[in-house]
Amino acid sequence: MAKLSVTIITLNEQEVIRDCLASVTWADEIIVIDAQSTDDTVKICREFTDRIYIRPWPGFAAQKEFALHQSRNEWVLSIDADERVRPELQKEIKQLLSSEPAHDGYRIARRSYFLGKRIRHCGWYPGYQVRLFRKGKTRLSQQRVHEGFLVQGSIGTLKSDIDHYSHDSLFDSLQKLDRYSTLEALDRFGKRVTPLDFLTHPFSEFWRKYIVQKGFLEGMHGFLLAWIAAFLKMVLYMKLWHLSHLPSDQRNLRYGGPDV
Repeated sequence: MAKLSVTIITLNEQEVIRDCLASVTWADEIIVIDAQSTDDTVKICREFTDRIYIRPWPGFAAQKEFALHQSRNEWVLSIDADERVRPELQKEIKQLLSSEPAHDGYRIARRSYFLGKRIRHCGWYPGYQVRLFRKGKTRLSQQRVHEGFLVQGSIGTLKSDIDHYSHDSLFDSLQKLDRYSTLEALDRFGKRVTPLDFLTHPFSEFWRKYIVQKGFLEGMHGFLLAWIAAFLKMVLYMKLWHLSHLPSDQRNLRYGGPDV
């Protein structure tokens, strides 16, 4: 049976990391890359593994790539601190690795929760992502946000899910909106912005989430999610416009990223 490494990146995750780690204790090794947490994250992690590396935050892709390089095994499962491996997924992965897998990477669906409610619409489910893969055939895409694992080879799809608890409060959602819109703006720097963009993109995003992807079936949760998605587009184009009017040294100073 092939051995499995689990990689997790953390930064002040004391509220969620214990449940995350408890869901992967069956793996052959657990690797945690911590970005200098100031809470009890590292202390909790030490209850589950001694493979903990503490280093400054270089960005999502770079941190996950570093984690990948630390793994000792051929097969790697990458999960986030606010995720849990469901028992049926554990069983499926074990069965898969008990013989020679047919593919070099596998997509896994995520059951995502918003304000305590599992969301099946708004484009949230299944939300497949490549999370299980051969180390030697995988690298990270280099976007600042929406980074992903690129597998050189065939990719299959697993039947079981990961639980994803990413939005426990509206405060968390709005914090992530601010952070991710900045990262996406840095990735898309150079795009020309017109006043019309501030109208068309937010409203088309609301329509897509709430009507096309049937967010209305989620009740008020779906309504709020659609408006958050629309607001994200609005803030993204505001930041793109602002970036285009800043000198390079000010872009780094005000947006906390490398010069673009």
